[in-house]
Amino acid sequence: MTPHTALQAVLFDMDGTLVDTERLWWEAVEQVAGRPLTEADQPDVLGRPVEHTAAWLAAAAGGRAADLAARLHREFAARVRTGIVPRPGALGLLDALAAAGVPAALVTASPRAVADVVLDALGAERFAVSVTADDTARTKPAPDPYLAACRTLGVDPAGCVAVEDTETGVTSAEAAGCAVLAVPSLAPIGPAPGRTVRDSLAGVTVEELRGMIAPELRVMSWNLWLGGSEVDDHRAKQLKVIIDCGADVVGLQETGGTAARELAEALGWHHHRAGENLGVISRHPITARFGDPDVGFYGAAGVRIALAPGREVDVWTAHLHYTPYGPYESAFDGLPAAELIAHEELRLAQMRDTLGRIAESSRDGVPVVLVGDFNCPSHLDWPDVVWPVTKAAEDAGFADSYREAHPDPVAEPGHTWSPVHPVHEDGSGRPEPQDRIDYVLHRGLTVRDARTVVTGSPRPWPDVADNDWPSDHAAVVTTFAVTRM
Repeated sequence: MTPHTALQAVLFDMDGTLVDTERLWWEAVEQVAGRPLTEADQPDVLGRPVEHTAAWLAAAAGGRAADLAARLHREFAARVRTGIVPRPGALGLLDALAAAGVPAALVTASPRAVADVVLDALGAERFAVSVTADDTARTKPAPDPYLAACRTLGVDPAGCVAVEDTETGVTSAEAAGCAVLAVPSLAPIGPAPGRTVRDSLAGVTVEELRGMIAPELRVMSWNLWLGGSEVDDHRAKQLKVIIDCGADVVGLQETGGTAARELAEALGWHHHRAGENLGVISRHPITARFGDPDVGFYGAAGVRIALAPGREVDVWTAHLHYTPYGPYESAFDGLPAAELIAHEELRLAQMRDTLGRIAESSRDGVPVVLVGDFNCPSHLDWPDVVWPVTKAAEDAGFADSYREAHPDPVAEPGHTWSPVHPVHEDGSGRPEPQDRIDYVLHRGLTVRDARTVVTGSPRPWPDVADNDWPSDHAAVVTTFAVTRM
């Protein structure tokens, strides 16, 4: 795995981006409107399909939208045939992409008849795919045109750069999940995370486009269950799980003292050990370590990792006290919400200490991931209990990656406790309350995917020695996009 998602394709808008047709379109609309256009008209003219502008003209000045659309087509096509001028740097960049083996696509809100004229002028062989307003049910600013181009090319939008010149086109490309190179033509476009703004395509290189693809970071939270000692051959099984998950960094709890070092050495990774219980292992270099290196069994520890120049992330792992355990008090003792919340004081204090340490070590522009076994449910999962530990993290600006990816706790409960405890271990035969108590929280990243992981079909406690899954918790694995802030 590499720190960057590979540049899989570059998707070009046409009008105003590759060719100087925004001016021609503006003139065509002025001709049909019978008046000069102003800046106030830009939202209904620039980057819009013919049908939208025709309907806008009909509403403003009367007439049938279909007739106006036909006139706009004629006026624009006539100007395109005689007035196509490639934008500075456009042909050079297309040729550089071809030499690098990176496919290019044309993605335009213009009709096929107009696009084909432009393709002939630019050289249709320069484009592997073209998508026009005729090819999707919805066009820009909806994501459909860019998604259609990616499907046809067989590429992931997250691995593509879209080159656009209008806010409408930028909205379409970003909604599809593409990185964006904005080269404004008539109206300015502001900067944003995941978006690069240039004055011109002149001088833009393939290497620069590669650097615009946000690297992915796959973060795993895993309680190893007393280092894994309850399961035979646990270290090899732990390694297999981490490799199969494709994790880049793992926040560990219950390491048994040596797990972080041993796992990192076996993987050829970097590691940080904190006390006898916590650790972080990372395929990316660790550039700083945070928290008390001699932390007790409960607490938190963090690291800063360097994914690529200009892209760092802080990753913290936390383990909070296991008792009193709220799901037991609710399911077995029937305690009301107020008492459940009151009994979270110890864990809340531990979370506040963790958040304070994170605040002390944080640096502007560096995202933060907080993972761990919190030993408590989430306020996002229980409609009647505002569990204060997860709420404190939310109030500090942390989002729950699993709930971002799976907003419905009924449809996707995401239970992490416990794959090996279907019944309570006191011998009563009572069903063990299943709940989500392990988390990957973040501040400043984009969630692409989040899931819980349990491999195989673990046998229940106490017959666990031969299990392929070497833990009593499910792991949580989240894939993030790390954009420049």
